[in-house]
Amino acid sequence: MNNTALTDKHISLGAKMVPFAGYNMPVQYEGINAEHAVVRNGVGVFDVSHMGEFILKGENALDLIQRVTSNDASKLYDGKVQYSCLPNEDGGIVDDLLVYRIDEKTYMLVVNASNIEKDWNWIQKYNDKDVEMHNISDQTSLLAIQGPKAAEALQSLTEVDLASMEYYNFVKGRFAGIDNVVISATGYTGAGGFEIYFENEHADQIWDAIFKAGESLNIKPIGLGARDTLRLEMGFCLYGNDIDDTTSPIEAGLGWITKFTKKFTNSEALLAQKEAGITRKLVGFEMIDRGIPRHDYEIVDAEGNVIGKVTSGTQAPSLQKAIGMGYLNKGFDKEGTEIFINIRNSKIKAKVVKFPFYK
Repeated sequence: MNNTALTDKHISLGAKMVPFAGYNMPVQYEGINAEHAVVRNGVGVFDVSHMGEFILKGENALDLIQRVTSNDASKLYDGKVQYSCLPNEDGGIVDDLLVYRIDEKTYMLVVNASNIEKDWNWIQKYNDKDVEMHNISDQTSLLAIQGPKAAEALQSLTEVDLASMEYYNFVKGRFAGIDNVVISATGYTGAGGFEIYFENEHADQIWDAIFKAGESLNIKPIGLGARDTLRLEMGFCLYGNDIDDTTSPIEAGLGWITKFTKKFTNSEALLAQKEAGITRKLVGFEMIDRGIPRHDYEIVDAEGNVIGKVTSGTQAPSLQKAIGMGYLNKGFDKEGTEIFINIRNSKIKAKVVKFPFYK
């Protein structure tokens, strides 16, 4: 089991630790619902140092990124971030990721913890033009400071004007007395905030500085449990649940990051799928009757015929109702359609709704 640079800190704070993607991670501190509310209404800190970071450098770095990712990275400029995915050769997704343009010849890719080795090998397979690749995952810590009070909580630690930073932009600067920190206006909660990348050796110093700076705003540490309920309320995909090697970006509603203005892995087949029309689609639904949908539960019609499968589900703390995501056969995916979730051999009524669940 791998530890992050802050594992001892989480244990000393009384976090409940669980194995996640090969790492020993905090799932909760005082409880998922309380932590969820802290992020929605105030400011909370996630240790997400288990995520992977690759640096791609050289004349052909952009060319390689363009060939392996679905989005158009030529649209990036220095200090801009892009959400994208790595399509596989069979119509599915190797991983979803963030692409950071540091300069014209230098990019950082941020990938999911469980896919670090898989993604590295996949990109390396296409690296036939000597792009310099560095896997800096093991040396890099990542904190996500999320919530409407995040900028206020962090501003005393940097000269970067956090309040004016636009979404999906980043700067490299001094933070909490440490140079070369990447401060990124990104996150996975829909509550606003920042993600901070730095070398492991500075982890304790930066963590302590953040909590001291945010003390008057009642800043709290937050576990992965609330990270999941927060992202689900926004309808954000989780790799391994809502998207994987068998789901296409078109089916997953990720057509907006699938740009056919260039050629990339399997782009011709994905374009053909888009033009022919998909047979299933990732949708959101909310429960009408009592019951919580869980990953892999069957979705059925009024007659009990299987029409889909749940990919994610929870009792949404901000909404006080059960919600879920799942793939539904064409014809059942329209907003307002009544569906049923098979929960312990009972048909529990739900209806299709638009993303995000939390407005």
